[in-house]
Amino acid sequence: MLAQNSTPVKSSTCAQASTPTPKASYLLAGSRTLGLFTSIRLILLALRHNLTQELLAEIFEISQPTVSRIINAYVPLIAENLQAQIPTVEDLDPTQQLIIDGTLLPCWSWRRHPELYSGKHHTTGVTIQVACTLTGRLAWVSHPFPGNTHDLTALKDSRLLDMINQTIHIGDKGYTGAGMITPVKKPAGHELYDSEKEFNKKINTIRYLIERSIAQLKTWRILHTDYRRPYATFTTTINAVLGIIFTYTP
Repeated sequence: MLAQNSTPVKSSTCAQASTPTPKASYLLAGSRTLGLFTSIRLILLALRHNLTQELLAEIFEISQPTVSRIINAYVPLIAENLQAQIPTVEDLDPTQQLIIDGTLLPCWSWRRHPELYSGKHHTTGVTIQVACTLTGRLAWVSHPFPGNTHDLTALKDSRLLDMINQTIHIGDKGYTGAGMITPVKKPAGHELYDSEKEFNKKINTIRYLIERSIAQLKTWRILHTDYRRPYATFTTTINAVLGIIFTYTP
């Protein structure tokens, strides 16, 4: 029996209470169709190989809109939950020597974002700064910058040089003037001295470690081939991949 002072609950209130949030709707759609484990498999396949949503739909025998809802729901969750595993500039040991380089992560060309075009790479994308140790271990990755950003500008804006002793770190000629160890540039009208050539050879021999680290980073094809989803989702996708790499790479 209801108490005399009880207030009836309006049907509209019940409807509002039972209506899931948009994010919850995405999760329910994916979980009901594939289950959590298979949904994560789909996400990893999408990130690792950058497959089209149509192909993923065929592989998992679901519709393309369902694939889209699963990606829209789970990629941000992965990025959010693994964010703490991605090193920041504050996490780095300021006394540890690092090798630094920049790389472009390609994406589709959006008319509203002309700043994504890189004259250096002759394509559109975002650029990131990458650092590894002298053993080749990936140590740090910056947040993405528009593709037209010069490596030196991106490095300065990342605040990495504010947190470390830049004089001990190694980079290519693009970082000349940052106080780092870089190859000696050939002066106009003059040849390099033999000692300078030998110095450059040693630097380039060491720099293969950062090139290998970047190549390993781009085995996640979503970072190597054109990113096709909306540009506003690119940073979140990058963070999801970095979170996975830093969490599960020994």
